[in-house]
Amino acid sequence: MSTDIQIRKGLDLKLVGDAEATVSTVPRSQVYSIKPSDFHKVTPKLTLKEGAEVKAGEALFYSKDDQEVKFVSPVSGKIIEIKRGEKRVILEIRIQADAQDSFVEHGKKNPKEMSSEQIKAHLLASGCWPFIKQRPYDVVANSNDTPKAIFISGFSTAPLSADVEVCLKDKVASFQAGVDALSKLTSGKIHLSLRGKMNSILSGISGVEKHNVVGPHPAGNVGVQIAKVNPINVGERVWIVAPQDVAIIGDLFLTGRFDATRVIALTGSDVAKPQYYTVKIGAQIKEIVSGKLSSDNVRIISGDVLTGTKVGMDGNLGYYSNTVTVIPEGNYYRMFGWLPFAGANKHSVQRTALSWLMPGKKYKADTNLNGEERAFVVTGEMEKLMPLDIYPMQLLKACIAHDIEKMENLGIYEVAPEDFALIDYANTSKIEAQVIIREALDLMINEVG
Repeated sequence: MSTDIQIRKGLDLKLVGDAEATVSTVPRSQVYSIKPSDFHKVTPKLTLKEGAEVKAGEALFYSKDDQEVKFVSPVSGKIIEIKRGEKRVILEIRIQADAQDSFVEHGKKNPKEMSSEQIKAHLLASGCWPFIKQRPYDVVANSNDTPKAIFISGFSTAPLSADVEVCLKDKVASFQAGVDALSKLTSGKIHLSLRGKMNSILSGISGVEKHNVVGPHPAGNVGVQIAKVNPINVGERVWIVAPQDVAIIGDLFLTGRFDATRVIALTGSDVAKPQYYTVKIGAQIKEIVSGKLSSDNVRIISGDVLTGTKVGMDGNLGYYSNTVTVIPEGNYYRMFGWLPFAGANKHSVQRTALSWLMPGKKYKADTNLNGEERAFVVTGEMEKLMPLDIYPMQLLKACIAHDIEKMENLGIYEVAPEDFALIDYANTSKIEAQVIIREALDLMINEVG
C-alpha cells in the first residue's frame, strides 16, 4: 500500500548536462582518500599509523564520542599519508590502492534470522554504520539510540543529480537485504518514498511503507518527506539512509564484505558526454573526469550544484557523494550588472532575467554570484521555496542571534542544511543559509544534546 504526498512549494532548476543512462567504468584510482570532515561532529581516533597495510573494510579510525562506530578503508593497500591541520586535527587519510582488493571477511548472514542486537553489532563491526544518519542534526546516528522510524528517499530532485533507477539497476536484491536488516533497528516503520506514480525498480520492495511524492525540488529531500509523514518532536530520533547505502548494507549480508562500490553520475554543461560510472568511495577526481571535460575554466563539485563541495583535480569523491558536477567558473563581470533583464541565457527566480518567459528552457549555470551579500530584509521570497511548515527567514535570524529558545520554537529540529539550498540560490540577500543552519545545529548539539 502506498500514500500520495503533494509538494507545491519549491523550484526545479533545469540545467544543461543531464547524464545519459549509460554506465561505464573508470580506471582504478592509485590513491583513495577518506576525510573525517565528511562525518560531521565526529572526532576521529586513529587505529592505524602511516605506512600500515590495510584491507578493504578494515577500520582506519573510530568516533571518540561513540567508540563502537568505525570508519573503514574502501580499498586494500597502504596508508601513505595522514594529513593533519591546526592542533593536529586529522584532515585526510590517503591510501595507495592495491591492484586488486583483499577484503575483511565478515561472513554471509541472513538478516531475517538475526536479532536487532546482532544486526547492530554486525553493522558497527563492518564499518557500515556511518551510512546511517539521524535527524535532528543531520549527523551519523548514535549507536545507542532506537529511532521511531527510518526514512529512505528513493529519488532525488536536486539539479543534475544521479538517478536512483540507474544507480540501483542491478542492486535490487541488495537493497531488499539492506531493508530487511534496517527493519530490525527501529520500533516503527521504514518509509520509502518514490517519485510520483512512475513504475520504479523499488516498487516491489517489501517490508516498507511506500509514499508516492509529487512536486518540485526539494520534494526528493528526506527532510521534507519526514515532515509530511512522521514529523520529529522534541527528544525523538529518525534515521535516514541513502538508497545506494542501503544496497551496500545489503551487500554486507549477502557477501560478507564491505564493498564501497558506487554508481555515480558525471554531469554538468562542461562535461563532453555526461553519463554514469562505477567507482569506489574516495576515488580520485582526476580519474573520473580526465579526458571528459570540454573546458579548463571549470568548477568541479563532489555532489550536486546546490549542496556539493568544491574539489580540485587532485581531490577525491566525497564519502556520501553520488554525483560529480562540472560547471563553468563564474570569474567574470557583466557590464552594468545591476540592470534587470540580463537576457535569455540567464535564469532568475526574481524575474531580473527573461527566464520566466521560457519555463521549459535548460540553462548553462556558472558559479557567478551576480552580486554580494547585502541587507537581510526582503520578506516573503523564502517562503515561496520552503515546503516545510516553518518561517525560514525568522529561523535564520534566530540562528544568527544564537537564540536557542526561538530556534526550537521555529523548527530547528526539523531541518538540515540541504533544506535551505534553494534559499541559498534564490534569496536576494546572498546569505549563506546552509552555513547558518549548520552552525546553528552544531550549537544545538553542544547546548542541548
